[in-house]
Amino acid sequence: MPNVLQVVCPHCHTANRVPAGRLAQKPVCGQCKSALFTGQPLELDAASFDRHVDRSDLPVVVDFWAPWCAPCRAMAPAFAQAAAMLEPHFRLVKVDTEAAQALAARFAIRSIPTLAVFKHGREVARQPGAMDAPSLVRWIQSHA
Repeated sequence: MPNVLQVVCPHCHTANRVPAGRLAQKPVCGQCKSALFTGQPLELDAASFDRHVDRSDLPVVVDFWAPWCAPCRAMAPAFAQAAAMLEPHFRLVKVDTEAAQALAARFAIRSIPTLAVFKHGREVARQPGAMDAPSLVRWIQSHA
């Protein structure tokens, strides 16, 4: 049996089983039939955050940010570029710490932007501060 990964749909947040060898073949969600990979970071709230981090076999890279934060807004295009380069092997997501204050408190986010890498529900790396796209990709890949 081929190596099968759980991938959470960015649209309906349903967990899907996808053979690892088919990740690059544009798989679709079994529930809503939408593409499992969009090449863009996902905006998550507290409920969808837990589904993606806890249920996905892909490493999930979280950008904890706020709309009023100038460095956060400046890094947003670089984060989007990194998402386009790293999918389908990583899931990049954004969490607005103003809208999800309980989630920011749960992870003790003290400065923004803060990046965190999660594997199988556990945080494995954290980096405060803005980065350009090449630096983001190198940092993320170093924690694969």
